Amino acid sequence: MNNPIKYSDERFADLQMLRYRLNGFEDLSLQQKKYVYCLAKATLYGRDITFDQFGAYNLRIRKTLETVYTDETIDHQTEEFRKLETYLKRVWFSNGIYHHYGSLKFVPEFTPEYFSSCLKTVAAERLPLREGETVSELFEELRPVIFDPSFLPKRVNKADGQDLVATSACHFYEGVTQREAECFYEEQKKRFADVAEPPSFGLNSTLVKEDGQLKEVTWCANGRYAKAIRKIIVWLNKAREYAENEQQKHVIDSLVGYYETGDLKLFNDYCKQWVGCLDGQTDFINGFIEVYGDPLGLKGSWEGLVEYVDEEATRRTELISRHAQWFEDHSPVDPRFRKSRVKGVSAKVICAAMLGGDEYPSTAIGINLPNADWIRAEYGSKSITISNITDAYDKAAQGNGFREEFVIDEETLAMINRYADALDNLHTDLHECLGHGSGQLLPGTDPDALKAYGNTIEEARADLFGLYYVADEKLVELGLTPDKEAYRAQYYAYMMNGLLTQLVRIELGHQIEEAHMLNRALIARWCIAHGDAMQLTVRDGKTYLDIHDYPQLRRLIAQLLAEIQRIKSEGDYEAARRLVEDYAVKVDPELHKEIKSRYERLNLAPYKGFINPVLLPQYDEKGEVVDITPYYGEGYAQQMLRYSSEYATLI
Repeated sequence: MNNPIKYSDERFADLQMLRYRLNGFEDLSLQQKKYVYCLAKATLYGRDITFDQFGAYNLRIRKTLETVYTDETIDHQTEEFRKLETYLKRVWFSNGIYHHYGSLKFVPEFTPEYFSSCLKTVAAERLPLREGETVSELFEELRPVIFDPSFLPKRVNKADGQDLVATSACHFYEGVTQREAECFYEEQKKRFADVAEPPSFGLNSTLVKEDGQLKEVTWCANGRYAKAIRKIIVWLNKAREYAENEQQKHVIDSLVGYYETGDLKLFNDYCKQWVGCLDGQTDFINGFIEVYGDPLGLKGSWEGLVEYVDEEATRRTELISRHAQWFEDHSPVDPRFRKSRVKGVSAKVICAAMLGGDEYPSTAIGINLPNADWIRAEYGSKSITISNITDAYDKAAQGNGFREEFVIDEETLAMINRYADALDNLHTDLHECLGHGSGQLLPGTDPDALKAYGNTIEEARADLFGLYYVADEKLVELGLTPDKEAYRAQYYAYMMNGLLTQLVRIELGHQIEEAHMLNRALIARWCIAHGDAMQLTVRDGKTYLDIHDYPQLRRLIAQLLAEIQRIKSEGDYEAARRLVEDYAVKVDPELHKEIKSRYERLNLAPYKGFINPVLLPQYDEKGEVVDITPYYGEGYAQQMLRYSSEYATLI
């Protein structure tokens, strides 16, 4: 099949859609392709769960907008319709009405009056009306949700001093305050204080208050999200038929058992099975995993990823993981916080074959799981970096003028152009393979002790670990960096991002709130405040980063890593709060305005997301599947509407 791929696709709002290619997919066996195909189906059936988790009104809004968007009686050529179309595309992208990165509600440019007229025009039976509900009642319910900026304004609020649960629109809590939620789970932890393998408290449930009593509504095949979870189970069981080995079958059986019951003890069993399943070319992530979407860092957003190994690139990560104990032993942290024996560190470079849930359309470029500290300590972890995603990013960025605008001089630019992409991938490998798996909690330390600051501190810890070691001569010795000066490109690019260029992703007048952005700002600003290795300087009216002592900068990184690890190991909430609030949150309004203005002149989209390939079975004359091929021509709106039809379970 002649199936070329155009990596860069349409743009809207602050977003650009990209495509990723399934490099080497044709070399997989038919059995492996069928395994990937079935797992991809299981991945796409979780979509509605993510929409509902990100806001209680999201599914109703999506269905209503899609009904208007596809109605042939409405004039599609008006300015108001085009504004509605842009808003719907943003809703699709963010799995709801809140910005996927900044978490603020985006308010549409079309008017409530236009929206009301559209609802009156379309056939009422196509709208998501509840029994006995009128079109007018649907409009009145959705009006403040969509159009009022002050009504449920933020999906995840982490502002210091506020009730983070009551002021967050994410759908993990119903009628519950932050203090009530914290007390509820503190009591659970006390009951399991002497258990060697504690559950991940609250990971797969909605905490609700009924008749004044708190209770958890579990997400499982017989609980909340049952219709979606049952579909996921069907396709996991079909995938089992094509598993490469018995280990993969056991992993699926364990995950299905957990999905059927919602029992977090079974989730522990699944994690142990999954982290030990290392044979085979294919793998997957499917479930309630990352907790960034919960202001308390407890509830897992649903996500899916299907993958197969990039064998050439994996040689790099396997080399790193083989030396994991050396990196741990030479870490600049207090020896009390180091692991005396690093167990089960597994690292691979993979190609994504399908993205779903919280990994779609915007996805991570690296993942390290499982998240439970005791599982990492006793059973190890699996790390992946996603080569075909980074490849798509790199191709989209070629020649866009970004570096030329923000790098201080030609000499530094030449250094970055020579080393930065390779060093950035290496830093990601170190972050995921070793950073998240490094260090240990002191006995008795609550893994959730840092509360709302936990995600930021953990990402800073992993980034600092990678930054410290990307400059180590051990990497030159291992052949992972070309020379002992190459790390400077990564240091410059990272610090420039933390101090300057990541500001393009924040609206004027707002502060930094997303965990990864907070982490980068914290590291860069702390290093400027505690040494003279670098500074911000103004040339011809433009602010640049000037690094003039790279060895000192590495020493500062080591110092901060030691403190961050201490905070994590001891559960020092107050020290975590001070670090984040003092160095990470606030934005200089004049600098912010300048960086935004310079970036806007480049006419670039600050955020990127991906359109999934379509996996197409090929049949012989007997109706037997003889191959599965990826197709890259499906449009963004076409894909989203197909997913809303084919994989709808909750609306």
